[in-house]
Amino acid sequence: MITIPQAVEMVIKVKPFLSEALLDGLINISALARKIKPEIEKIILKEAKHGAIVMALNRLSPQVNFSINKSIDKMKTMLGDIIVRSDLSDYTFRNSKTLVKGHMKVIESIADNPNIFYTLVRGVHESNLVITSYYSDLVEQYFKKEELIHKTQNLSAITVKLHESNSEIPGFYYYILKSVAWEGINITEVISTTNEFTILVNDEDVDRAFSELKKMKRPGKLYSI
Repeated sequence: MITIPQAVEMVIKVKPFLSEALLDGLINISALARKIKPEIEKIILKEAKHGAIVMALNRLSPQVNFSINKSIDKMKTMLGDIIVRSDLSDYTFRNSKTLVKGHMKVIESIADNPNIFYTLVRGVHESNLVITSYYSDLVEQYFKKEELIHKTQNLSAITVKLHESNSEIPGFYYYILKSVAWEGINITEVISTTNEFTILVNDEDVDRAFSELKKMKRPGKLYSI
């Protein structure tokens, strides 16, 4: 049988923003108790008293504090070098049978230049392509028959190298994105590989975004290309 404190912990722990707001004292506990009461009752399969939920939330705060701080500390050890690439163009194309052919032609053209930023991510219905703007004429040439949905220029990429065990930390990417989002910085694209995490922002926002990510990591190497 699940108790009210256990149910409250289950509800709060899956809501990172809520956990932090609770920790920082930004939430009215009584109002929060009313808000999550229906969820609590679904979990415990019976009516829950408002006062019991309030008490459980108050007791949960120290535990949330420890859990968040522990996760943040562990996350900081996993943030490696930060690399900034500027002057990028972002294209979104409708998926087609010929899209890959254009991609292969671009790859062949830039194969001898490792300093070019280039990535293609294929989704269910559309594909996203980001390239160093100086070489955007290759995209215009090899993708001219494709359906262009959207194009954005004057972008910068900030890539954070990650420890190989980053996937073992719950909410890992949340902490990275939150630090940028709370500064009102718009993230136009997110690109992720196993050990690298890249965000695309407007050129005018790159300094602020870089500064926020730099604050999160322990001393290491910073690169700008």
